[in-house]
Amino acid sequence: MCGIIGFIGDRPCSEILLGGLQRLEYRGYDSAGVAVWDGAQIAIVRAEGKLSNLVRALVQNPIDGDPGIGHTRWATHGRPSEQNAHPHKAGPVVVVHNGIIENHLALRAELEAQGRLFASETDTEIISHLIHQEIERGATLAEAVRRALKRVVGSWAIAVLSETEPDRIVAARMASPLVVGLGEGENFVASDIPAVLHHTRRFMFLEDGDVAELTKTDVRLTNLDGAHVERPIRNIDWSPTMAEKGGYKHFMLKEIHEQPRAVTDTLRGRISLEQGRVILDGLSDEAEYWKSISRVVIVACGTSWHAALVGKFWIEATTRLPVEVDLASEYRYRNPVIDASSLVVAISQSGETADTLAAAADAKRHGARILAICNVVESSLPRLAHHTVYTHAGPEIGVASTKAFVTQLAVLYLLSIYGGRGTGRLSEAEAKRKLAELVKLPTAIGQALRQRNRIRRMAERFHKVADFLFIGRWLNYPIALEGALKMKEISYIHAEGYPAGEMKHGPIALIDENMPVVAIATRNHVYDKILSNIQEAKARRCTVIALVTEGDEEAANHAEIAIPVPPVPEDLEPLVTVVPLQLLAYYVADYKGTDIDQPRNLAKSVTVE
Repeated sequence: MCGIIGFIGDRPCSEILLGGLQRLEYRGYDSAGVAVWDGAQIAIVRAEGKLSNLVRALVQNPIDGDPGIGHTRWATHGRPSEQNAHPHKAGPVVVVHNGIIENHLALRAELEAQGRLFASETDTEIISHLIHQEIERGATLAEAVRRALKRVVGSWAIAVLSETEPDRIVAARMASPLVVGLGEGENFVASDIPAVLHHTRRFMFLEDGDVAELTKTDVRLTNLDGAHVERPIRNIDWSPTMAEKGGYKHFMLKEIHEQPRAVTDTLRGRISLEQGRVILDGLSDEAEYWKSISRVVIVACGTSWHAALVGKFWIEATTRLPVEVDLASEYRYRNPVIDASSLVVAISQSGETADTLAAAADAKRHGARILAICNVVESSLPRLAHHTVYTHAGPEIGVASTKAFVTQLAVLYLLSIYGGRGTGRLSEAEAKRKLAELVKLPTAIGQALRQRNRIRRMAERFHKVADFLFIGRWLNYPIALEGALKMKEISYIHAEGYPAGEMKHGPIALIDENMPVVAIATRNHVYDKILSNIQEAKARRCTVIALVTEGDEEAANHAEIAIPVPPVPEDLEPLVTVVPLQLLAYYVADYKGTDIDQPRNLAKSVTVE
């Protein structure tokens, strides 16, 4: 959540800052601002609401120069307002900040007792005062930042300008992402790669406690004690156009349609059909890897948690090891039983999800082996984990996750085969069969996308309803949860996902003619059970929308509306049944006119607890 951009070079930077902030809008925000050294002072322009408001403010009060920093804020301390928008200034020091300062009340009371005046309700302004205080004591800007941050408890990614040293930007991170982009005679700092990918593909990823001092020609890294540190330079092969809409109305719709390609890229180079083997990044000997593992624990949040629930079915079936799935936000508060024989699989699209990072770190402290499933190279989670399998979904801009979810499923399926072969519970012949079917999945996902016009037409009928119920059984129960989550996230319609067999234990009381029920009724070994559940719902006079296997007239006759999906082996159904539910949520939201790519109150990367 929130976005940071900074630039230092030999060209005016207002447009660079605005362009970077636009590419960070997917992270979620409620206000924005920029600060620029104009040759005489640091000028600041801020605005509540969308970036268009900041653009208008800059037209009325133009500023330009170099260097500069910009920010999109998502309110934590202090309501959304121009007053609370970043950047914040104390004396000559201007700061933008992502994260939360946990000891801000004590620090604020101390600073106010010393006579310092605050202009906002934010915790961020404290940082600018602490840095100013150190400069007044004779510190350089970089020294002042290091000293100030030693007093701060919490999470931060900051970028700092000072009128005392206008030829540099100082940036630092702790438990909140920050990258440095390296150009020719210019340098950048940002909270995520897409912000500056139009300008450079060479990046350094800061670690916790790193402080970066950027000039036009150099980047110097130290830790909080001032000792020199080095970070490798990575070349990022994402093209800038990968983060553009490509003719689609919204990024989310584009990303739904990118799913066949994304799954193909995720599988590429990881499958040996001849040997029935899975080759995972940095892992070769399956038997050696699984030899000491007695159980698997998967931790994740939100959509990634739904992927984890599906992965539980797959991994247990192939390895016969017990698999637990935990919401990362609850995991570390229940004193879990964990040891060196546990494999902890941590799933996060961004690699910066605060709760997932904390859960994985806690498990690591107890000796567990950590395997990360992540989409963003060199983000915090892969750096914490012992091993990482990247999903190769490419940049996902829409806040509501789609292609990241299906690629997480693809990796979990690969992991289940890798584990099955390693534990000796999955034969070579069965592994070959599973992999042969898996490589067909991108085509099946593409076939499922062909239902988009049918789904768009039916969505018009339902965009004014107040509630949806999504039901599924076995592997499709987590997909019902995911379908309901997508509906909630982008249409703001209340939706519940439930295991169909639990309807009689409460939710059936809600069903009437005003509540559509979406049932995943594909032909698998629980087919008869789900048809029975549909009948129970129909008896309450609701409209049933059923996902049915292509050509299945029996299931279609049980529903008022049937959406066919291509036939695939039953254990691979989640990768195709989720697609119509993504499209249903998208088109319902589109008819409602909501902000699909940036739903209210949501952020792409939840980097604070």
